[in-house]
Amino acid sequence: MSGFLRPEARALLWRWRELLVGIGLVLIGVWLVLGPGFLLAVPGYALLLGGSILTWMGIQRGRFRGTDGGAGAVKVVEGQVTYFGPWTGGTVALRELDRLSLDRALFPAHWRLEQLGQPALLIPVNAEGSDALFDAFAALPGLKTERMLQEMQGDPHQAVVIWQKPARAPVGVTLH
Repeated sequence: MSGFLRPEARALLWRWRELLVGIGLVLIGVWLVLGPGFLLAVPGYALLLGGSILTWMGIQRGRFRGTDGGAGAVKVVEGQVTYFGPWTGGTVALRELDRLSLDRALFPAHWRLEQLGQPALLIPVNAEGSDALFDAFAALPGLKTERMLQEMQGDPHQAVVIWQKPARAPVGVTLH
């Protein structure tokens, strides 16, 4: 069965897997609502709702995923991003992250994760396992996912800040 699809076609289907499953759920939901009878319409509406949500999420995740095969591997465990690269590597805790940038001046483009007092962690966008970064970045407070996805398609020779930790007032300082 592994020889049924070319590797490029298999990679394309795998990239958009949530979208394809969501469309399938929507189609089954439409069939249940319009087809057999009133009793099956209730689960049909549930499938329509779930399939629509999964389709929307699949579009976002598919746009975020690139082709694999880049240098190194990414692992995200309990809010900690670890990059194992051939020349560099490191770990950043998401709760201590100060700035997230996309540096498109490098080839391929790299995510730049900056933490106060630590050297910046550079992760190629096509590193193995980099699709796990979508959920990790989405957990950052105030991150605009649509803006991040648009910036991934932007000017290829420019670095852009995607997210920055909001400035806090100094502790112990009062106005009066």
